[in-house]
Amino acid sequence: MREYPSDRVDLRSDTVTQPTDAMRKAMMNAPVGDDVLGDDQTVIKLQDMLAEMLGKEAALFVPSGTMSNAIAIRAHTNSGDEIITETASHIYVYEGGGYAALSGCSVALVQGNSGIMEPQDVANAIRKQEGSLGHYPNGTLVCVENTANRGGGTCYPQDKLDQIAKVAHDNGCAAHIDGARLFNAVIATGTSASRMVREYDSISICLSKGLGTPVGSVLVGSQEFIAKARRWRKMFGGGMRQAGVLAACGIYALENHIERMSEDHSRAKKLAEAINEIDGFSVDLDSVETNMVYIQGEQGAKNILSKLSEFGIDVLEVGPIAVRAVTHLHITDDDVNRIIEAFKQIA
Repeated sequence: MREYPSDRVDLRSDTVTQPTDAMRKAMMNAPVGDDVLGDDQTVIKLQDMLAEMLGKEAALFVPSGTMSNAIAIRAHTNSGDEIITETASHIYVYEGGGYAALSGCSVALVQGNSGIMEPQDVANAIRKQEGSLGHYPNGTLVCVENTANRGGGTCYPQDKLDQIAKVAHDNGCAAHIDGARLFNAVIATGTSASRMVREYDSISICLSKGLGTPVGSVLVGSQEFIAKARRWRKMFGGGMRQAGVLAACGIYALENHIERMSEDHSRAKKLAEAINEIDGFSVDLDSVETNMVYIQGEQGAKNILSKLSEFGIDVLEVGPIAVRAVTHLHITDDDVNRIIEAFKQIA
């Protein structure tokens, strides 16, 4: 699938996708209302659809994945609490310290293996003020990211997901999944979405990454939790009006763009294996489970970006010698061959 009005190959992220012609038609024909007043029927359909897919009671459409996570943290915690998450998680690295600014929380970091936390390490990181003479904050929320972006797009084994949720609940914590790319994990592992998230209290699903919509995320959980989340969405400025034109994209993507993610995964694997064979470049092939390829180059990230740009290829700098390439619905087999050839030319 191309449908991309550019002669460049943009691998910076799967957020660069643009709505397909069929998705634009869905937007144009969407019935709308006022979502803040609760009567936009297309938004309601999207929310009900994702709640059912994930086996939960309710859902809430919000503008972004960052806001979805911020609302989840605020609804699960009190000021002065502590959240527990992985060292390179999106919530810690890429969300502007929102857990502190918006929820008044501190963070306890767990060092994972390619972004994947061990249940015992999570247990060790949970602190409680009781018994500490008031020195410790209350750890009240464990946040898991699946897939793990900075881990290379890695997927949690189901048993670890379940064990981490149990550790959280046994220690008086709620359990949240930052599922920005949850459906990539669903396709890669063959585990249904409802089974994957069964033990978790809330899940954030991003529609504007591998699913290919222009904007939006959905927060999923119990009726009680979503009622709280709706109030925090309002206070965070996330209430939208005729949002059905955006929700229609999400419905279309859920109906048409999930299974095709396997193509993104196959192309990422081919790209990773080929680049790893080129002198001066290396890829941890074990971490390439979904649609991301983290590439290390001896010449440095800035040089790689500059040289690839001359070939019409864009990647993202993620470290002094590391760049990231993300496959998505606009990347074709011909593009992959073009990218591989470009890496050979700049080696």
